[in-house]
Amino acid sequence: MRNFFVSVIIVLFCLPTRAQRVEAIDSLMRSVYPNKAPGAALMIIQDGRVLFNRAYGLANLSNGIANNTRSNFNIGSITKQFTAFCILELAAQQKLSLEDSLLHFFPGFHPVTGRITVRQLLSHCSGIADHYEFTDTSKVKHATDRDVLEAVQSAGQLYFTPGTQYRYSNTAYCLLGMIIEKLSGESYAHYIRQHIFEPLHMTNSRVLQVGQPIPVRSVGYEYDSTGNQFNKLDEKESIFFSTEADGGIYTSLNDYAKWLRFLESSGKATIQQARSPQFPVDSLQQLFYGFGWFVSDKGMDRAVYHSGSNGGFRAFVYTIPSKKYQLVIFSNRTGVDLEELVERLNKMAGITNNSFTKIEALVSFHACWPIFAPCKETLLFLI
Repeated sequence: MRNFFVSVIIVLFCLPTRAQRVEAIDSLMRSVYPNKAPGAALMIIQDGRVLFNRAYGLANLSNGIANNTRSNFNIGSITKQFTAFCILELAAQQKLSLEDSLLHFFPGFHPVTGRITVRQLLSHCSGIADHYEFTDTSKVKHATDRDVLEAVQSAGQLYFTPGTQYRYSNTAYCLLGMIIEKLSGESYAHYIRQHIFEPLHMTNSRVLQVGQPIPVRSVGYEYDSTGNQFNKLDEKESIFFSTEADGGIYTSLNDYAKWLRFLESSGKATIQQARSPQFPVDSLQQLFYGFGWFVSDKGMDRAVYHSGSNGGFRAFVYTIPSKKYQLVIFSNRTGVDLEELVERLNKMAGITNNSFTKIEALVSFHACWPIFAPCKETLLFLI
């Protein structure tokens, strides 16, 4: 027994203090995101308390403004959790059913693809062909969700029978955005503002609408390793950057923290539904897609997470609900292996359940993209 207590004391003395963890995390972030380059903002919450909340690098190279915790980053596909929540709330209000088909909302849809259900769109098992193949980019400068609808509704092409396989789909979430507009009579941007941003006091968050201002905005940059320089890669440089319901939200660490608190405390059944396994991505690895979230049951504690990529922006949110652990990183540059960085940061925070490794969700995501090589942001994501 005496040896046991001695061992416990040794372990306790070997554990880094909170201050030491903060210092180590800050040192790593400063090494990855130098002051004179585009950077990132990082927040880590443990047991409901903020362990870390700092920003690095520049928000805009042209004027030298630094990122801060109020800086608005485009969060790419992390937008999908907001879209999914709105759809689930509409279902809870009996304004739609998850078993409703696309034909129910859009009678002009091709009969083959029109049978796809809302549930299948939410969980990436619809098999619908991606809109990049069908959009006439010679006539579109900034694609919208409506452009996506018009591009695919008459195509009639499926990658597989709906409900039989997993395949990540931005197209699916653009269509979900159009369903929100159809049922509400409001634009997607207005609906999100009225039903999420304003009630949660996410005062600076916005859905991108070309030509409309975004406060405290960070600019996205592509890192050119051959020239060791950064080139702007934002909405004006990419046709598909501007689609909304799949990746159009700009938010900051400070605002996103309010969304996380809402997810943690509201007790809504729709949130539990979204963050639970809905369709298998890799059954052997116990990896699933929920509704707007990846869900891993591989470890002792369920991990719920998602990545985001759009133009020069990269983002990742990783949560372990049972431990009240949340890590959020928003970045306005490419050239950093964000998933590897998140693994290192988790370990520094004392989390070893890094169950999101690339061989799972991210490879599944990458597998659906190579056919779209002409899409600039697609090539960047595959690097």
